[in-house]
Amino acid sequence: MVAQHRRARRGQGELESQVLGALRAADGPVTAAWVRDRLGGDLAHTTVVTILTRLLAKDVVSRERRGRSFAWTPTADVARLAALRMRRLLDGERDREAVLASFVTALPPGDEQVLRALLETAEDTADRGGEDR
Repeated sequence: MVAQHRRARRGQGELESQVLGALRAADGPVTAAWVRDRLGGDLAHTTVVTILTRLLAKDVVSRERRGRSFAWTPTADVARLAALRMRRLLDGERDREAVLASFVTALPPGDEQVLRALLETAEDTADRGGEDR
């Protein structure tokens, strides 16, 4: 069957993370063709350009004209991209408090401690007028 030979579809956001990861591994600005080569070449060039354009709209990459194409540079890491996805999901819910409560109660103890420490740090920074930002 033909369907058995198809490559499994990537999860939502997985390709964006892979593209951003490839950009971060580069020594400097790179083209979409370079990114495509690093990802294995099974993607259409237009797919890579579409992903890069989406990342540009999310402000996690920048681009500069280089001849007839663009050279792309990461401006954020994969963690920032994941945080943006989380924020977008949260913004789409009506009961934010319930979503956040469910998220926190489902965290393993180690992650919960990390989150508590981050919240305390953010609160301390806000109390000092944002000095550490």
